[in-house]
Amino acid sequence: MEQLKHECGVAMIRLLKPVSYYVSKYGSERYALEKLYLMMEKQHNRGQEGAGVGCVNLDAPVGEEYMFRERVEGKDAITEVFKRITGAFTGQLYMGHLRYSTTGKSGIQYIHPFLRRNNWRAKNLCLCGNFNMTNIDEIFHLLTAQGQSPRLFSDSYITLELMGHRLDREVERLFVEAEGMGLKGTDITRYIDDNVLIENVLRTTIPHFDGGYVMCGLTGSGEMFAVRDPWGIRPAFWYRDDEVVVVASERPVIQTTFNLQADDINELLPGQSLIVRKSGELSIERILPPAALSACSFERIYFSRGSDRDIYLERKRLGEQLVPAIIKAIDGEVTDTVFTYIPNTAEVAFHGMTDGVRRLDHDVRIEKVVWKDIKLRTFITEDSERNDLAAHVYDVTYGSLVPYKDNLVVIDDSIVRGTTLKESILKILDRLHPKKIVMVSSSPQIRYPDYYGIDMSHLEELCAFRAAMALLQERGMQQRIEDIYRACKSDPSSVNHVRGIYEPFSVGEINGKIAEMLRPQGMQTPVELVFQSIEGLHQACPDHPGDWYFTGRYPTPGGIRLCNTAFVDYVEKMLLSSN
Repeated sequence: MEQLKHECGVAMIRLLKPVSYYVSKYGSERYALEKLYLMMEKQHNRGQEGAGVGCVNLDAPVGEEYMFRERVEGKDAITEVFKRITGAFTGQLYMGHLRYSTTGKSGIQYIHPFLRRNNWRAKNLCLCGNFNMTNIDEIFHLLTAQGQSPRLFSDSYITLELMGHRLDREVERLFVEAEGMGLKGTDITRYIDDNVLIENVLRTTIPHFDGGYVMCGLTGSGEMFAVRDPWGIRPAFWYRDDEVVVVASERPVIQTTFNLQADDINELLPGQSLIVRKSGELSIERILPPAALSACSFERIYFSRGSDRDIYLERKRLGEQLVPAIIKAIDGEVTDTVFTYIPNTAEVAFHGMTDGVRRLDHDVRIEKVVWKDIKLRTFITEDSERNDLAAHVYDVTYGSLVPYKDNLVVIDDSIVRGTTLKESILKILDRLHPKKIVMVSSSPQIRYPDYYGIDMSHLEELCAFRAAMALLQERGMQQRIEDIYRACKSDPSSVNHVRGIYEPFSVGEINGKIAEMLRPQGMQTPVELVFQSIEGLHQACPDHPGDWYFTGRYPTPGGIRLCNTAFVDYVEKMLLSSN
């Protein structure tokens, strides 16, 4: 129900034949652009705040533009950016990007791709990615220690400058090498353009990064690359035939765009880079050794398209595994229970849940109980007005259950902040007068912020954290809060001390407190929460063990440090407000 934002979606295409080939076979000079547009539209779920496209034309003569870029802000950015692309925007290498901001920074200067210009073709770099770096301060200091003066303090821009600096060094290495071979003038330039080793650039850049990332780049000399973090946090897939090499954040995007089977698509593995050289030769290079696999489980629960073969089955399992806990919550009264779901992303888990109930030889009553009626208008700025309007974003189907007799089970894919539940959903469901409401989450309790690209970066926003803190206060356990605060300050990087906040309580105790805190004033219907278990999550998604938002087990030192620092900031803010 609460829309989470995610950074971001990528798409790349490298044509392996002359442009005239695609005109002859497909009847269009815009073959690559049309495919890129489709790949971006199929990943619209990954970014609706901006879009950008980059292109390199290897055939452009000296003195004419050979590297192009267009960027647009806004929810209609994909359509708008392709409207702006003219006939000059033609080449062999294409890049597309969809952006969701998780940093709070907005403006055209933050829309990917980023472009670093130079009169040497090989030193031009166009960069985009699905990433969030946890150590951007360290990278900034690294650059400034080298004498650079970055113009923007953002992970995208600073990443571009660091990688661009290493690309400069690679070009200079080849310049010296060419001179040593006796080459002069434009022969040196051609030698450089034909022999850039992007893996050298990546191997001297990527080890500096702490975070989740898939970074994609084009150079003016015709190199294309995509590199994935060694923990496998962010996803990337690729495909090659004799006409194209393509890269995307999600597998079904490539399947649909190029009419392929799932097994035709390759996953870029953790720590690997896909590199397509100017010649069109493809290689997979090991940039960093793989770390402990921490592929993001939230990709499977929520973000990625449910049309992916494996994700669809995983989401169904997530729903089915909740059935025993649901049956217990309704005291076995399946006959007198109506099952529904909200939002649409929870539909697959809903089918798994209802299939699981049927397997127990029960008939299942399914109704469309909740409707999303309007969108909250951003021009309303007063909190009281905003909350009132939020309460009317959803509506219910009156008469969809028998008042005071039927239980109502509503499945969601996640319950993060609980704002929409408190301000809207529970209020309107109470109008139907169910005997009991059971709110079900196909994901476990979200207890910790994410620092690798998902918009849940503040501890105090998480309803599970607020519930645990309330329980500590109620039970006179303030000393535990003080002890954890001191541990976070003295040792912020080696251990996630914030996990100690939850240790005294069972999942059921925290569930109960969340339900109490989210219950609107004056609500009559009893409410119970059912969350997915950690064990159930890993059974359903065995190849995506990244679970730091649920368990606090961050895969990188930067994640641990930021979580501990967030708790310190939270406590100090509490102390400041109480004085």
